[in-house]
Amino acid sequence: MSEELIAILDKSAVIQNYAKGTILLREGDMVNTCYLILKGCMRSYLIKDGEEHTIEFYTEEQSVSPPHFGESIPSELYLECIEDTAAVISTCNHEAEMLEKYPELESVCRIMAEKMADTIQLSFMDFKKTSAEERYLTLIKERPNLIQRVPQYQLASYLGIQPQSLSRIRKRIAQK
Repeated sequence: MSEELIAILDKSAVIQNYAKGTILLREGDMVNTCYLILKGCMRSYLIKDGEEHTIEFYTEEQSVSPPHFGESIPSELYLECIEDTAAVISTCNHEAEMLEKYPELESVCRIMAEKMADTIQLSFMDFKKTSAEERYLTLIKERPNLIQRVPQYQLASYLGIQPQSLSRIRKRIAQK
């Protein structure tokens, strides 16, 4: 990005602070806002048969663009701040206005979207081909800060297991 575009984006950024526990999106809501996390942690999850299923955790310098952003389709997800969080927020209208004014921004957004899609695809592939213990070891290696920042039951849900199974995995790893 050019220095000019960086300055424009910096000047037009809307930063919002959210307290821990704030629900930013609920199932059935329209998805009108996306986020770039400056500080803090969010998680997306869905509720099925009364049970929460964590989809993803988002931390500093990650963007959060829930499915159906800007579409007239209700969300299936919840988005919650699990720490006090500061984020740059954007709406569909703001994005459209910025893309129209600054064509250079479109290629930057496209590159970011491609990287996000690649990350999601790799994460999905890893989830399908690895065991829960392997997923936990990968999490420790690639995102060690989450272990301290996220409640164990949410980590277990993210890994696709029950909290008791996560406890057994942690115990086994500690014994090795």
